[in-house]
Amino acid sequence: MEISREAILRKTHYGLNIYAHVLRHYYQGETVLSLSGRDCKPAKNPFNADKPTLMVKVVDGIATHTYTEEAIAQGNVFDFASLHFSLEGQALLDKINEELYLRIGKERGFYHQEETQPAVAIPEIQKPTPPVFSYFKKPVSNVKPSRQVSLIEVYHLIKGNDFASCTSTLRNISEPKDARKYKAQNFDYVTFSGSFSKRNDANLQRHSGLLTIDFDHIEDIPTLKQSLLNDHYFETELLFVSPSGDGLKWVIPIDLTQAKHQDYFKAVANYVSHTYQLEVDQSGKDISRACFLPHDTEIFINPKYI
Repeated sequence: MEISREAILRKTHYGLNIYAHVLRHYYQGETVLSLSGRDCKPAKNPFNADKPTLMVKVVDGIATHTYTEEAIAQGNVFDFASLHFSLEGQALLDKINEELYLRIGKERGFYHQEETQPAVAIPEIQKPTPPVFSYFKKPVSNVKPSRQVSLIEVYHLIKGNDFASCTSTLRNISEPKDARKYKAQNFDYVTFSGSFSKRNDANLQRHSGLLTIDFDHIEDIPTLKQSLLNDHYFETELLFVSPSGDGLKWVIPIDLTQAKHQDYFKAVANYVSHTYQLEVDQSGKDISRACFLPHDTEIFINPKYI
């Protein structure tokens, strides 16, 4: 299936997300675009000695750029992406689809037909509301949530330094029994699948529409991480290395109008076994399953939220 420019623009806020994605390669940790309506404040230009000469705005449904010093020709987002990726035409569109995990042309879960892109005018795009769920303070024996948090909040907590010390300490404990005890006593945790008045399935207040898949004792984490991000069926919401450092936590969306939580878990577990020849932690079948929050600077969140 050939990917169209229109399909990409529909999923990248007219292409503004593509500008941001490219600029983050050059200016990691910085705010690369400041959006005001459909225009942006002057941004650093990696193709002009990092000077703040890049002017980005949306014109007729597509993000475009001009340069106050005319270091390179003005153009649109695809021209800018071509400078970065050194690709053109369909190869460039395929690369953008892959790099930004747009999943255009891929199926979305077991219960959905292949995604299609109707030829209609690009609508005003709003960021989706991130799922919310319960947050619990350590130790794990505490079953009363302290508050509700969103996926974005957890992303920043894991990426930041809040859990750096306890994660480092845990990974330096060689005795498995001692490590389990330390983790249970020293890590805050969440229930990704929902909000609870008390942590057990009977006290579920609202399901978040998320399912967590645990991969333990993985030999090649980078390869599995990339495979999951490019999975044919499931869109990744959050993906990070487990507190122990030898596993992955894969958070994916599920549609509870199509199947129950437990049925989804069984289907996904079977799919993972068949596709990746890996067994998943069976505790994921419980809606109230606790997930400890580690430190991981390379945590992935679905770009649609940021």
